[in-house]
Amino acid sequence: MPKILLIEDDISFCKLLEKFLVKKAYEVTIAFSAAEAKIAIKNESFDLILTDLRLPDSDGIGLMSEFKISHPHIPVVLMTGYSDVNTAVKAIKNGAADYISKPFNPDEVLLVITNALKNAEIEEIPVKEKKATKKIAATENEFVKGISVASKKLLDHIHLVSPTDMSVLIIGESGTGKEIIAKSIHQQSTRKNNNFIAVDCGAIPKELAASEFFGHLKGSFTGAISDKMGYFEAANGGTIFLDEIGNLSYENQIQLLRALQERKIKPVGSNKEINVDIRIITATNEDLREAVKNGDFREDLYHRINEFSILSPSLKDRDEDLMVFADYFLEKANQQLNKDIIGFSPEVVTIFQNYNWPGNLRELQNCVKRSTLLTQGDYIESDVLPAEFFQIQKQQNSNGNFSLSENEKEAIIHALSKAKNNKSEAAKLLKITRKTLYNKLKQYNID
Repeated sequence: MPKILLIEDDISFCKLLEKFLVKKAYEVTIAFSAAEAKIAIKNESFDLILTDLRLPDSDGIGLMSEFKISHPHIPVVLMTGYSDVNTAVKAIKNGAADYISKPFNPDEVLLVITNALKNAEIEEIPVKEKKATKKIAATENEFVKGISVASKKLLDHIHLVSPTDMSVLIIGESGTGKEIIAKSIHQQSTRKNNNFIAVDCGAIPKELAASEFFGHLKGSFTGAISDKMGYFEAANGGTIFLDEIGNLSYENQIQLLRALQERKIKPVGSNKEINVDIRIITATNEDLREAVKNGDFREDLYHRINEFSILSPSLKDRDEDLMVFADYFLEKANQQLNKDIIGFSPEVVTIFQNYNWPGNLRELQNCVKRSTLLTQGDYIESDVLPAEFFQIQKQQNSNGNFSLSENEKEAIIHALSKAKNNKSEAAKLLKITRKTLYNKLKQYNID
């Protein structure tokens, strides 16, 4: 029976969680403070530590760091409030096994605990080595798990479709990370040890598409100075990702459909067919159904590539993820530019949250990288942001959206009254972190 050390200062919540875990066949020891937890870990051995991020005599991250030194093999899972998610993401980079954001559902708790225990069993690597491995993995696979409803749905769909061989069509605006989704599907599939070949269909002239896809023999056309392997043959056994598939000419669509139906290709200038075993993932930022209706895209090809469709959400549809991604891009920029910037000033967080992000994740990444390069101090301030952030502001719409772009003090008072003075709820309504809200309360002398 796995043994859990549960550290939580909210007594009634703690007892409730203990009851639930015991019912699910876990042995639980409770600690209401960091001091109690330190005594418990000296006297007993545990398989997992589940700790709140905020404790009366310490914070979960500080406590986790201590436990990581004294008991490196015990996985630590953090429980966080809505506004602490950025901190939790940083904690994972410092060795936490996972985090759960409150309020959480019972299934999520069980899943996180089961995974943390399973991973602890698998990873019998020395701690120093393990951290290095995690760092490399983070830069190689750029799929960042968001916390919004849209992100969780995206993640569920990826998990469901990855182990299958279904053709996947990823639909989404430019810059939403469609290739990263495709790569993530490949990396979680049975084909993960074979090639992932990404092709930008918009960049291939229609005359050269057959040669690019299927290869050619030397001398088969002017300029064919040597034999060339096509993308399909290079992806054999693995996955081919065709980005912006709507840009293919009608003739190229026919060639592609034939290759997918017959699972055979013929290089240009060759009479010999080559058998190919590939999984196809495609992406588009246009409405292919409309293109089918207008006769610009073949209906039979559309159904062939769309056995399962995934929506890649735009950044404006995943507000809660914004600072999770911003922090991730900051860490990446710090590594690439050899800088050590800590984070974003409260003013920049507010500006980010009031901006529309027409270029989505790509625009956010570029903005963070540029700002990191220009920043001299510890925090990114508004003076290093591009000019467009001060030209466009989110429109306050009539359905009671809260915004800090204008009448800041009134907006805060309105949000506090709406949230019945619950600071966490007010911060959610204002789309800022709890820490930023406290700074604003101090700034405007609001009790």
